[in-house]
Amino acid sequence: MSSSDNPSSADADPGSDVEILYADDDLVAVHKPAGLFVHRTELDRTVRDCALQRTRDALGGGFLYPVHRLDRGTSGLLVFARSVPMQRELAGQFADRLVQKTYLAVVRGWPDADGRIDTPLARLDADGVAVPSAPAQEAATTFRRLATVELPVAVDRYPTSRYALVSVQPHSGRRHQIRRHLRRLGHPLIGDTTYGNGTHNRFFRRDLGVKRLLLAAIALEMRQPRTGAQLVLSAPLAGDFWAAVAALGWQDAVPGDCRPAAKPL
Repeated sequence: MSSSDNPSSADADPGSDVEILYADDDLVAVHKPAGLFVHRTELDRTVRDCALQRTRDALGGGFLYPVHRLDRGTSGLLVFARSVPMQRELAGQFADRLVQKTYLAVVRGWPDADGRIDTPLARLDADGVAVPSAPAQEAATTFRRLATVELPVAVDRYPTSRYALVSVQPHSGRRHQIRRHLRRLGHPLIGDTTYGNGTHNRFFRRDLGVKRLLLAAIALEMRQPRTGAQLVLSAPLAGDFWAAVAALGWQDAVPGDCRPAAKPL
């Protein structure tokens, strides 16, 4: 398995079921747990469990076809088509950048209040290694800072440690784009063992119990291929992500439709 596709913690728990968030005759949107592949992959031939199979089981069978990627370590919104023509239509929307994607991320440091990253990214091969013969691909990502915290803990060389909750929108679909762009910005994702900071990752694991990449796909805006209607889909944060947000006191900064529903007493 490529280390770049490894979940940012090797023991990230994919044990929770996929949650069906939206379904019609043409597509289905689910919440994918962190640590779970979208589909069976050559990256790890021993893996039989995947989001596609779990979704089929939840629907009682039928064919499903992936239309976009979500890193194994990332949780959140994932869309499948229910036929080959719909797969073609939906994948075309992603390829043509007609789908607006929003992620929530926890990063080291305090980035600017908002900004845009336009740094080209090297093409990666199947193992996550840059292809030296291929030209860099243009890539654009915008972000908005939602909340910050400064902890009285010397995690590295400073007497205190700063972290931020950030809303991120990738405007191109390069592999690991958000993770790589945030690293270029100097604010790597917490829990990212490939592009992140190991010292801060270990602090979150040891002191806050965070065993995953703190990146979640929380919203998608796309066109229903058959009707042309605009679909606005959202996903609540996974419980482990919400626990990290709560530990840092950021509950009110999370968009309302992405907060987990309160459990009845």
